[in-house]
Amino acid sequence: MEGDSVEGDRPASPSQALIRPARDGDLDAVAEIFAHYVADSVATFEETPPTPGDWRGRLDDLTERRLPFLVGEVEGQVVGYAYAGPWRPKPAYRHTVEDSIYLAPGWTGRGLGRALLGALLAECEKTDVRQMIAVIADTGDPTSAGLHRAFGFSDVGRLKQVGHKHGRWIDTLLLQRDLTG
Repeated sequence: MEGDSVEGDRPASPSQALIRPARDGDLDAVAEIFAHYVADSVATFEETPPTPGDWRGRLDDLTERRLPFLVGEVEGQVVGYAYAGPWRPKPAYRHTVEDSIYLAPGWTGRGLGRALLGALLAECEKTDVRQMIAVIADTGDPTSAGLHRAFGFSDVGRLKQVGHKHGRWIDTLLLQRDLTG
């Protein structure tokens, strides 16, 4: 989760955000938010932004797996999203998920990421998910790792220079949280 902090006339309080399950009508906004990170950051290793149709497939897949895909909405506008997706495709990993959280530019640093991660964890705890993994591009900005640590994630590893994007090699941090306790 990374982005530009921009002051504006939008409400600054995450308490004004409605955190709810994603639906079809949200996917254009989700695609637009993520496209910003694909084009302008190394927070994701994607190099081509998924289309709203691709996001529809992801929403359908997560719904079928009974995994949460949430959006943060303020005044009818989707300003962030979070979902828990499969950690690995092999069946024995089915009780472990990886989280993804992205905020629209101008919505970082306002507590929305905290609200989304808290809601995502609460939804996962209602399922048979036992472990959540955070894979965070180490961009030099400690915000995302700090957010996860604040929610009880522990550092479990670093993968060195595993991604190359925008002319630089990037490490990833691995953090993990047990959801059974």
